[in-house]
Amino acid sequence: MEYEAQLGQRERDILALERRGFPGPGAKERAIREELGLAPVRYYQLLNALLDDPRALASDPVTVNRLRRVREARRTER
Repeated sequence: MEYEAQLGQRERDILALERRGFPGPGAKERAIREELGLAPVRYYQLLNALLDDPRALASDPVTVNRLRRVREARRTER
């Protein structure tokens, strides 16, 4: 894909991590630290920015649209 080539490796890794399922509490945060070398707070900042990036949408529309719906539902709850 043309857009995927434009995403950096870290952005592709973040989307790949979001596609996975995690068995229990803390497992995702552990994967964020161990596999990406990021603090969870920084990871979620980057993920949130990525959801607004048209390159991410072009690269992985299913994941990005799912996460956008989750984000919007949380905003509506507040």
